[in-house]
Amino acid sequence: MWQRSVCVGLLALALGYLCLLGPELPHSALRHLSASLLGGLRRARSLEGRMVAAWQAAIVRPARGWARVAVGINACVDVVLSGVKLLEALGLEPGDGRNHAVLNSRQELKEAFAHFMEKGAAAERFFSDAEAFHHIAQTASEYPGAQLYVGGNAALIGQKLATNPDLKILLCGPVGPKLHELLDDNVVVPPESMQERDEFHLILEYQAGEEWGQVRAPNANRFIFSHDLSNGALNMLEVFVSSLDEFQPDLVVLSGLHMMEGQTREMKQRRLMEAVASISDIPTDIPIHLELASMTDQDFMSNIMHQQVFPLVNSIGLNEQELLFLTQSASGPHASLTSWSGIPDVGVVSDILFWILKEHGKTPERASDLTRVHFHTLAYHILVTVDGYWGNQVAAVAAGARAAGTQACATETIDTSKVFLKAPLEFVTSQIEAPSKISLNPDEPVVHWHREGISFHFTPVLVCKDPVRTVGLGDAISAEGLLYSEVYPQ
Repeated sequence: MWQRSVCVGLLALALGYLCLLGPELPHSALRHLSASLLGGLRRARSLEGRMVAAWQAAIVRPARGWARVAVGINACVDVVLSGVKLLEALGLEPGDGRNHAVLNSRQELKEAFAHFMEKGAAAERFFSDAEAFHHIAQTASEYPGAQLYVGGNAALIGQKLATNPDLKILLCGPVGPKLHELLDDNVVVPPESMQERDEFHLILEYQAGEEWGQVRAPNANRFIFSHDLSNGALNMLEVFVSSLDEFQPDLVVLSGLHMMEGQTREMKQRRLMEAVASISDIPTDIPIHLELASMTDQDFMSNIMHQQVFPLVNSIGLNEQELLFLTQSASGPHASLTSWSGIPDVGVVSDILFWILKEHGKTPERASDLTRVHFHTLAYHILVTVDGYWGNQVAAVAAGARAAGTQACATETIDTSKVFLKAPLEFVTSQIEAPSKISLNPDEPVVHWHREGISFHFTPVLVCKDPVRTVGLGDAISAEGLLYSEVYPQ
């Protein structure tokens, strides 16, 4: 590290000396030497510093931005604390991990937490026992160091967008008194959306390398669980859609469908069809972004894809767990892959994203509005769009990556001493078709390629070495990507 600093210092001194000698040197020689030395300065900077500088240059506001954004329908209060410390406070001993689609007891909570901590993967589960959950939630909220935040994908996206003073945000969801107190003043909550009690979600965080018994976390992440009946029944969906007439948004952001997983099969099916009917009432000239979240019911995921939800929305946001679950649920490409090993392969991810838009996106022959997918994982992001519908996507994907680097480290701007590059410097764009091989240039970190009328924009993420908070990171990324996106009038 010190060698690089010395090199930069010497180059700077040499450049200054050249300027002093300027009158005695031919102009062409001065220009050539200055360019060479400046090039040396750029190369001497860290990869991370070069990427940050390139992002800053690329992140420009769209020609036609949003003015009013309506966000719904899941909202809650997040109680954030160390997962290991909470389980210890509950008197639970370390043991073998095991996945559970629904948590029915503290024992199953312990097993599911260990399972996902060992993988370093994010997950979200419903806790079925109301009384047991109330006791756990009380222990968590009173634990020293526990923090209370705005929670729920919709509320988090609304809160992130509300930091832009030029935007007016409508948030519709089950908003209790504590959540209302935590929300930004720029967020408008319809009176019909208020309720007497808050819904609490418990966010059990763990750090990279943290150990619990025989389990060791490969990276920092979190395990979320709740006994959330209001969000689980999508109670605010109809209120949300009916409030749009008065608010007149330029963009609608929808999330919370995953909260229904704790319901019976019949209830899920009925409520999903009612959701489809409600979403269909939103005027077609208002773009809709759907933010997905962790799910375990493949039939339900397949229904969301095939029973007119995907065709009704213009844009989707999702992470690597949701992407893999989606292709497994619908027998898409690489569906036999049971889990990711390390950083998700760019070619595999690209194949699945391409398939989503080819099979479920807008084409001249298909009555679908879906034209955009924003994929985010720890090491990189990809924005995929059907050509002709979205603009400013270089800025959008760069802004999403910048948001990941600042929010995880809790800094205003990216501090290059606190982040590192984890993305591959070389990758192929497909594992199915004849691929292109791409070598990453830190001075041009947004890479663009085409595939049959579909555009891909890729950029690495600078990963926080010691993340302060991982909850809501995906929502912040999607919000920032949407903020810088421009939809073309059709």
